[in-house]
Amino acid sequence: MQHPPENPPTAAKIRLGRKLFLDRRLSRNGTLSCAMCHVPEQGFTVNELRTAVGFEGRSLRRNAPTLLNVAHAGPLFHDGREPALEMQPFDVFLNPDEMAAPSLGAVVAAVAALPDYTPLFRSAFGAPPGVERIGAALATYLRSLVSGGSSFDRWRYGGEAVALGPAARRGFVLFAGRAGCAACHVVGERHALFTDNRFHDTGVAWQQTVNRRSGIEGVAVELAPDVTTVLPHATVASVGTPPRADLGRYEVTGDPADRWRIRTPTLRNVALTAPYMHDGSFSSLREVVEFYDRGAYPHEGLDPAIRPLGLGKGDREDLVEFLQSLTGENTDELVRDARSETVGDPGD
Repeated sequence: MQHPPENPPTAAKIRLGRKLFLDRRLSRNGTLSCAMCHVPEQGFTVNELRTAVGFEGRSLRRNAPTLLNVAHAGPLFHDGREPALEMQPFDVFLNPDEMAAPSLGAVVAAVAALPDYTPLFRSAFGAPPGVERIGAALATYLRSLVSGGSSFDRWRYGGEAVALGPAARRGFVLFAGRAGCAACHVVGERHALFTDNRFHDTGVAWQQTVNRRSGIEGVAVELAPDVTTVLPHATVASVGTPPRADLGRYEVTGDPADRWRIRTPTLRNVALTAPYMHDGSFSSLREVVEFYDRGAYPHEGLDPAIRPLGLGKGDREDLVEFLQSLTGENTDELVRDARSETVGDPGD
């Protein structure tokens, strides 16, 4: 991980960025913070909902990606529309469905109006709040959310032969071999980001479009273990304007070849970050493994690496066991650090 030379990390910047991340007073109506869509206790995402709740209770269009190890991700967002972590927060601040600030100047004014920030900006930058300084502080804090030292890391890179159980080891052999997962979720000889940071059509965004056109779109709801039903969209409608079809990377580039392509997410800490896929359409790792085992949603444009795998039940269970071994050893510490900051309540 490299920090930009113009924004070297300091403890003062991290503390300031952490406070900005948690502060609901910075949204237009004083009710939302970054941490309400990226909840520290929920893997820095939202576990209860397919997509998070935004401004005035609106349903957001995409699943909130985890911020754990975001320092190694890029470009940012599911469609890769933002190349710089220093600028990424302003997409959220200005999005009318998220924190809904009317302008960059309004964001700066909101921060400057809060006297508890004056000494923090002085300590971190020797200057008052500004667009670049707000972005730099938030980016510095986000780069501190590094989580490694998983059971897999200790086994593969630390030489601890007993750190990974037999099922997880079998799962890794499948992951790196016959299942082909490592083609996109890359595992190197010396380190593993578990992403190629590239864009692929897995069929999920395409299927959303097909369902929307045919009027059969629904939401899968697990009623009990192994008992699932699909409720029609009208039963669990989104709040606010119905989301438009998701064309993925195409919405950024305008290149037809990028239709329905979504950035490969990291699999580190994936056991903590349900629901899965960019639309939150799968609630468990088992569902994700079964989806890829059956070859996703076949269509023209589907990534050529995706094909039916023919896995047995034991194979699928081993893959899930492997994925559960990717949780970092310091995630609880990162949660405690996030919650150590005192932030004013709305109206203060």
